[in-house]
Amino acid sequence: MIAEIHTEKGLMKVEFFEKDAPNTVKNFVELAQQGFYNGLIFHRVIPNFVIQAGCPNGIGNGGPGYTIDCELEGDNQFHDRGVLSMAHAGRNTGGSQFFICHSRDNTAHLDRNHTCFGRVFKGEDVIDVIEQGDKIEKIEVIV
Repeated sequence: MIAEIHTEKGLMKVEFFEKDAPNTVKNFVELAQQGFYNGLIFHRVIPNFVIQAGCPNGIGNGGPGYTIDCELEGDNQFHDRGVLSMAHAGRNTGGSQFFICHSRDNTAHLDRNHTCFGRVFKGEDVIDVIEQGDKIEKIEVIV
């Protein structure tokens, strides 16, 4: 299963870490299939760190109305370039907000603190051109 994140700046294709983070992947996929992410913005962009989206309020304080538990024990819990990870306000408080890592330079402290649940395998160049306020046009899940 993969997802295509269509943005104003281009397309990113994502492979999921279904074995390592099955509940997080399921949550993200269900939200994407419901159209939750369509039209939302990247509300947080920090160069050489992350691009973050998934807040329905556009300012980083919103979610889907529920929380999910972190999944931190899998083999792929390292925040390398292109990795998708769940944003949260503390352990087990994630919901819809996610981030994509620019590089490994400044992300090691996130390992096993935020759930890595996928990786951009095509369109990595799009990560570098996303700016704060850019929109997610849609996320399509391909089974």
